[in-house]
Amino acid sequence: MSNTGDRWFHRRGELAREGWESVVDATTPGWAHTGIRIADLARHDVLAMPEIDVERIVVPLAGSFLVTHRDETAEEQTALRGRASVFEGPTDVLYLPVGTTARLHGEGRVAIATAPVTERRPWSHLPADRTPVELRGAGASSRQVHNFGTPPALDAAKLIVCEVITPAGNWSSYPPHKHDARIPGQETRLEEIYYFEAAPVRGGAGAKEDAFGLFSAYSSPASEIAIDAMVRTGDIALVPHGYHGPAVAAPGYDLYYLNVMAGPDPERSWLISDDPAHAWVRDTWAGQDVDPRLPYTPDEEESR
Repeated sequence: MSNTGDRWFHRRGELAREGWESVVDATTPGWAHTGIRIADLARHDVLAMPEIDVERIVVPLAGSFLVTHRDETAEEQTALRGRASVFEGPTDVLYLPVGTTARLHGEGRVAIATAPVTERRPWSHLPADRTPVELRGAGASSRQVHNFGTPPALDAAKLIVCEVITPAGNWSSYPPHKHDARIPGQETRLEEIYYFEAAPVRGGAGAKEDAFGLFSAYSSPASEIAIDAMVRTGDIALVPHGYHGPAVAAPGYDLYYLNVMAGPDPERSWLISDDPAHAWVRDTWAGQDVDPRLPYTPDEEESR
């Protein structure tokens, strides 16, 4: 386990299994509704996804991939045009419904978001240029959100997935909030996974392995949790309950995280409650501009 002393935070590689760098699924203690798999592929590598009891979203983190997917009636091949890194704007993603097996070919780094479900939806390929891009917050709370796996962008059974890029020095997942109680029209119950990456700002002198951010989660009336961690590329935080945030990008280093959410409630919606002690911060955004460094788009001159 990590040096936070909390079972909900895992350093890169601690969850390695069967050729994957990290695996979170229903076999993870205390976990039920979401999953994630992270892997690096070299040329000619093939990753198999034989499970048929989950829905998936394939998210290229770096590189491009070909996915061969099959259900009970047909086999398809879908090419996913990727990106140089997660700090280069959106990527193509692929949604695969329950009852589908798949094989992944390519070179690069990939994330597979999963949720155990029984309801079937159509498979869907969402190109990068159709990804809804949201600039959320303002001032030092500005961040960029790619809403490729959220309602209404994706018709999924349970999964709610997005990715967030936080410029160096900024705060995101802020104000701290929770989604661990079912209050119709106000809050839904959702497990949440945070998968992190960090990198020096474009043109920065820092080394990729030294890049970091900070992340916290703390107890709510639903249950206790405590995460106060320095996060680097490949680290994973599991949030089954409690208030979570902020995620802070250290000066000099940009921060990325992939959020994977699903829960037991019949409605598929992201409804949250801010920590009442800090909810007032949202009101301050009205008088501020969005950080001019956003949106992040592909850097044509340098590779990250």
